[in-house]
This record gives sequence, structure tokens and C-alpha cells, in this order.
Amino acid sequence: QLVESGGGLVPAGGSLRLSCVASGRTFGTYTMGWFRQAPGKEREFVATISRYGSTTDYADSVKGRFTISRDNAKNTVYLQMNSLKPEDTAVYYCAAVALPPGRIATMTFEYAYWGQGTQVTVSS
Repeated sequence: QLVESGGGLVPAGGSLRLSCVASGRTFGTYTMGWFRQAPGKEREFVATISRYGSTTDYADSVKGRFTISRDNAKNTVYLQMNSLKPEDTAVYYCAAVALPPGRIATMTFEYAYWGQGTQVTVSS
């Protein structure tokens, strides 16, 4: 089970940190990802991190502004979002898939488990 938190309403230029806590004792064997879905749009990739954090990747639209990280001791993956823009408004989802060390995944169909999402709204 994946549970996201940390969403909210923030003005443009502000920051938020999303958290996603996973249940179970095998969190360290999963590649984690963040995705988002705006109203009327398809779910899109935001960021991904390999099981030990050695490899990350970002959507071009968030590079330099968002940072994904994880703490395997706490079964938690984070998404630090800085310099937020109105177009970042969406429901943000975390996702998990069991992959070998160093592997990442950027496509929705690659992920096996999903959280319920947390709303992020950026006002202009």
C-alpha cells in the first residue's frame, strides 16, 4: 500500500514536499516513481528513482525544479517541488515496481502499485 501526503495550495514560485509511505518490509527492492494527472489530461511521468537511489530521472518540464529522493529505512519516497508554476497543478501519485538495482521506469504501464494521490494546486 502506498499513501501520499503533503499536497496543498501554494502560490506560484512556492515550494511543497510530497511524501509517499509504503507498507511492508520490501520497500528497498522497489523502483519508485511520481506521476501527475491534471483535469482532462492523461497521467504523466514526473520523476523516478532506483531502489537504492543511485539513478534518477525527471520529466523535462520539472528538471531543475523538482527533486526525488528516498529513505529506505523509513519506507518513504519524497518529491521536493520548488519554483512551482500554475501548470504544475494536478493530482500527484506515487507508484512502485520491483526492478533490479539501478533500473528506473518512466511509463505508467511499467508500475504495479499506485497510491491514491494527493492534490497540488498552484495559484497564479
